[in-house]
Amino acid sequence: MLHIKFHKLKNFYVQIFLSFLFLPLIITNSAFCGQVITDEARQWAKQAMAQEHTIQQTDGKKTIAVLYFKNKTGMAELNPLQKGLAFMLITDLSTVRDLHVVERVKMQALMEEMGLGQSGLVASDDTPETGRLLGAKWIVGGDIQSLAQVPLYIHSSLLDVPDAQVLGQPTAEGILDNFFEIEKTLLFNIIDLLKVELTQEERIRLERPISLNTKALLDLFKAIDASDQGDYEQAEQYYKSAIKKDAQIYTVKANLMELKSLGIASTRTNESVQLLQSVRDQTSLTDAVVPSLTTKRTQIPEGDRIPITLDVPVPPLGTPAVN
Repeated sequence: MLHIKFHKLKNFYVQIFLSFLFLPLIITNSAFCGQVITDEARQWAKQAMAQEHTIQQTDGKKTIAVLYFKNKTGMAELNPLQKGLAFMLITDLSTVRDLHVVERVKMQALMEEMGLGQSGLVASDDTPETGRLLGAKWIVGGDIQSLAQVPLYIHSSLLDVPDAQVLGQPTAEGILDNFFEIEKTLLFNIIDLLKVELTQEERIRLERPISLNTKALLDLFKAIDASDQGDYEQAEQYYKSAIKKDAQIYTVKANLMELKSLGIASTRTNESVQLLQSVRDQTSLTDAVVPSLTTKRTQIPEGDRIPITLDVPVPPLGTPAVN
């Protein structure tokens, strides 16, 4: 285990040297929680589609895939929530030790291979087949609605892929300014339906929001979508805008570093040093070890997010979800 304490080094050039010395480790960890659709992910999607008719049923591992949500509000400005809500759920579920979570980039690559355009992978009659392609035991997805009495209403379905049965339909509601609370309510309802027992440490960690600033979250979601479309310059700008709105927003600095490490960002040298410092502060260099399951690559460093107390009630484990 490395015990180098960068903050005690006073010589600037030594800092630069050590930053580049550990660049491969940082890049490895950045790629581990990255959002760029790589050639590797696209190759996986091609192979999955080529073997579509020979793929056996999932082997029963506790693997869950979170599909994009469909915006049914009629308000185009809420479109970023479609991928954004899925991203938030994937990020949180990936920290639960008893779950394996399908990477968002693999899902996006499969979407492209299936020729779905911007519609994305959403819950439909083909959901069981999609689950088999993704190697998932469970799939969750749903709709984003706006009701007369509720500005934002999320209605989702949790499907058991092997049995092709709906386990439940967790819901959440609230206002856009408190979108992080909506996601947390949905998250804990999903975990309850899966009958996953959380440790106290896991529950506290899951209560930490990616950001309390909805405008910063929207910029993050837009950046992810721009990256998916190959517009990395626009993605970079959205990431930077998100940081301006919330300097502590989770994953954004690492995502910027990912763009830089892949040579697809315009980040200047002095900015790169600052990003290396920020990424180093937010991640453990020892986390660079490749996990045994590539489906679970998004990790949340301890202390990276602000603990909160949700105003919305979180039902205890085993409580049926509200239909």
